[in-house]
Amino acid sequence: MNQIIVTVLILSPLIGMLLILLTNSQQEQQLKRMGVLGALIPLILSLWMVALFDFNHPGYQLTQEAPWFQFSPPGGEGVLSITYAVGVDGLSVAMMLLVTILSVMAAIASSYITARLKEYFLLFFLLEIGMLGVFGSLNLFLFFIFFEITIISAFFLIGIWGYVERERAAYHFLLYNGIGSVAMLVAFVMIFMKVGSLSLPELASAFSNTALAPWFSSAVFLLLLFAFGVKLPIFPLHSWMLRVHVEAHPAIVMIHAGVLLKLGAYGLIRLNAGLLPAELERFSLFIAVLGAINILYGAVLAFRQRDIKRVLAYASLSHMGIVLLGIAAQNESGLTGAVFQSISHGLISALLFFIVAVLYARTKTTMLDELGGLAKTMPLLCGFLMAAGMANLGLPGMSGFISEFLAFLGIFNTYPAVGAASLLGLILTAVYMLRAVLATSFGPLAEKWSGLTDIRGFEWIPLVVLTALIIVIGIYPAVLGDTIRLAVESVGHGLLTRMGG
Repeated sequence: MNQIIVTVLILSPLIGMLLILLTNSQQEQQLKRMGVLGALIPLILSLWMVALFDFNHPGYQLTQEAPWFQFSPPGGEGVLSITYAVGVDGLSVAMMLLVTILSVMAAIASSYITARLKEYFLLFFLLEIGMLGVFGSLNLFLFFIFFEITIISAFFLIGIWGYVERERAAYHFLLYNGIGSVAMLVAFVMIFMKVGSLSLPELASAFSNTALAPWFSSAVFLLLLFAFGVKLPIFPLHSWMLRVHVEAHPAIVMIHAGVLLKLGAYGLIRLNAGLLPAELERFSLFIAVLGAINILYGAVLAFRQRDIKRVLAYASLSHMGIVLLGIAAQNESGLTGAVFQSISHGLISALLFFIVAVLYARTKTTMLDELGGLAKTMPLLCGFLMAAGMANLGLPGMSGFISEFLAFLGIFNTYPAVGAASLLGLILTAVYMLRAVLATSFGPLAEKWSGLTDIRGFEWIPLVVLTALIIVIGIYPAVLGDTIRLAVESVGHGLLTRMGG
């Protein structure tokens, strides 16, 4: 069983799909309970995987490989084979655990959804399979298949369950991510035709031991940068993300902001930095500048928004810029900060959007001008909002602080001018987050909000769990230290060796 734990984990959401299929579509509460139960199974398996993982051993573990299919290339000689290969390293373990935790929290938040629950949870679990598959794949063909599964399932989840312009948001999502997928596919085909393999371990060895033509390396690097830059997203490829954050249901946005954006970060770290360190060095200043633009542009626009969902959307754009800075730093602290930021922002954004879900369920609005004084009737929820806001602006003792500290420490060592310019974004983060928190919690209370109820029942679980994780990681970052250390050692080995880091 240990040898197939990664495969079992990736496919475990199928159990949730089976539970949903066996439940009567008219039994709304039972469907919601089955949805949560189905999400708990992958979480239990991911914890089992963590227990089996050796944190003293860098590189891939718990691997499984089997022949998949073979073919003869047109005009070529011999037979080329595609293998089914899965496994995990420090980076994969951290991201897969993040997927399963946030999936449970999002399944609980799905209690606010009342229409077409059976279809919703089937697509929800399909999305989870795609996310787990991306992080567990050791073959680029498999990686691409699971990546596409996330796009298809997310498209329907955004377009069916959401607000007024949900369909438009879904089509924008599909258009941008579809173009990114084409760029990724072209890059993978180029790699396969050049190296004759799509296995990540083999590619890492081949790329380090083979003199590749500069035009080939640069082309592959830029294609992957574009593909993952759309997903992250990188300015100016970000407009689709803003629409999704605003128009999709908050339960979906918890997954989207918490995990799907991190597919871009994962791809950049795993493939761009891991396979092509020389090209990363060549384009590092360009990536650093893009990161600074993300931070500043997102922070400035967040400050101007009147809808709390838009504030959080631009905040996500800004915080993904920190990931870019960490990667562009090309040193251990920068890469560590990038991985930390991916995990930290996943938890913080999921918490914030769950709070948005609770607010909308009570008030049917997310406009800051219409809210205010809610601390008088919902003091506990506003307390959690304050904590989440503090985490988002990087308050010491919260998970956001250590990630930002390490990323900026790395970039100041490499490009101090870019780091200095980006610091303005951190100052603005404090401004727009405090503004949003204060506008929601304090001030005069409208009479129509006087009868609002505070946190109740199932709402406690995501609020307490996510807040606790954010605080624990912030106070004791070593809880993720071994995992992230292994991630940096395994993924960034070629880069750090090249840079002497």
